[in-house]
Amino acid sequence: MKYGGENNKDGIVKWMKNPTAPKQAEVELPWSEIENDVVHLTTETFDSFISSNPSVLVMFYAPWCGHCKKMKPEYEEAASILKQDKVEGMLAAVDATKEKDLGDKYNVKGFPTVKYFQNSEEAWDFNERTASKIVEFMKDPQEPPPPPPPEPAWQDIVSEVHHLTDDTFKPFLKKKKHTLVMFYAPWCGHCKKAKPEFASAAEKLKDEPKIAYAAVDCTTHTTTCGEHDVNGYPTFKYFNYGKNSMKYTGGREEVDFLNFMKDPQNSLTSPPAATPSPAIFWSDAPGHEHLHHLSDQNFDIFVKAHRSVLVLFYASWCGHCKALRPAYAEAGAILKEIGNEGVLATVDASQERSLSGKYEIRNGQFESDYNKGRKTGDLVAFMKSRLGEGQEKWSDTPSKVFHLTKETFSDFLSQRSNVLVMFYAPWCPHCKKAKPEYQAAAEVLSQDTNNKYLAAVDCTDTQDLCLQQDVSGYPTFKFYRHGHAVVEYDGSRSKDDFIEYMKKQETDKIGDETVTSGEFMANVKQEL
Repeated sequence: MKYGGENNKDGIVKWMKNPTAPKQAEVELPWSEIENDVVHLTTETFDSFISSNPSVLVMFYAPWCGHCKKMKPEYEEAASILKQDKVEGMLAAVDATKEKDLGDKYNVKGFPTVKYFQNSEEAWDFNERTASKIVEFMKDPQEPPPPPPPEPAWQDIVSEVHHLTDDTFKPFLKKKKHTLVMFYAPWCGHCKKAKPEFASAAEKLKDEPKIAYAAVDCTTHTTTCGEHDVNGYPTFKYFNYGKNSMKYTGGREEVDFLNFMKDPQNSLTSPPAATPSPAIFWSDAPGHEHLHHLSDQNFDIFVKAHRSVLVLFYASWCGHCKALRPAYAEAGAILKEIGNEGVLATVDASQERSLSGKYEIRNGQFESDYNKGRKTGDLVAFMKSRLGEGQEKWSDTPSKVFHLTKETFSDFLSQRSNVLVMFYAPWCPHCKKAKPEYQAAAEVLSQDTNNKYLAAVDCTDTQDLCLQQDVSGYPTFKFYRHGHAVVEYDGSRSKDDFIEYMKKQETDKIGDETVTSGEFMANVKQEL
């Protein structure tokens, strides 16, 4: 049997517990076959449609294009709004992988390309991709402002930085006693920030004949970058007459580049400046006493002891880290004040090397990268959302799903022969998506006389129980027969799929007594 699990540790372990053949990939219907208000055009229909409609927006797309897939629902929504509001304009689409002649005719070079046609003529390109912007434009089509001119290539900007190629790299370095080379990529944000500082340092030392600041564009000169093990941008390396290369890891401001090149040999061998302890680094940030400073010794213990932890991995020399200090400390204080169970912690990644490759930890396991805003309100809102604060508990919503706890789990399952249990977390987006389908299936199954039940367990309230049941991700579905886990359900998560799965399970004729979820919850309360 061919391996059908995910290519990671957890996926392999999960698959070995229940080996199954890989699922066949679902065939995606062509967009033109899905009912919507977008008009799908071909080479045969394009000209007649454009000539008969005075205002048309056309999206040229490719079925495999990720940006196109993201834009499709926005485009469909805009088409529906325009139809509902009786706006004269029409939205159309062309699969440019099939209608190649149309793509060539209108110079389509990438996907999606959106063009506006007015009175049968191509007018201009349109670059917005949200429903609201599309509707706004179609209600009053106006030529958009021209795009900003492209940023000039660094080598085209006059400076004292020497731009080297695969051919000139070695000959140039052989002639200079001290050369600091910046290996970069034009699109790299950190590179863009370092460029003016690097160029300013080069300007200050331009009269020093033995010193040079050089740069190599690794997107163009791949051979040189490969030879020097460049695997991230920017990478700085020092060369002495083209030999004895050493990686530069100092600061990226003008003064840092200047000080280094004034005495490169000693700069490379001198001990680094003392790093302030976490207590000192955070001491001037109001609210710092509510932050938890972690190390390799206490990290695992701490995150397992707390329900929700946001960890900031920082370096004391990092400008962004310094800028974040006040907001991060204040957010920690606010969470403490409002009684939120989430806590904020820090790790000095420059000192705790064994932890620097890890990310946020929740309930002892990696949960997610934080990629929201960096203001106090953003941090507080994020931590509230992770715990589902302010949201109604699923168990408080009337339904035919039986909500089990540590106290009721074993008794409920042991008395029933066909139970599917959904182990979930309130903050889990996949769980939120599955809940209404699961509830709808439970409603249908509650009318079945063959005693089939759908239950749920909130793993944020019953962590020990979920660990005992080998729950390693959310949602996890397990089928139980008389209290014993028979198999893990890994099918689709629609109402019909849940119902079909439960009906396929053999019914164990033991005379289960049918009860309603309301009766069950009443019994639970009496037992408690």
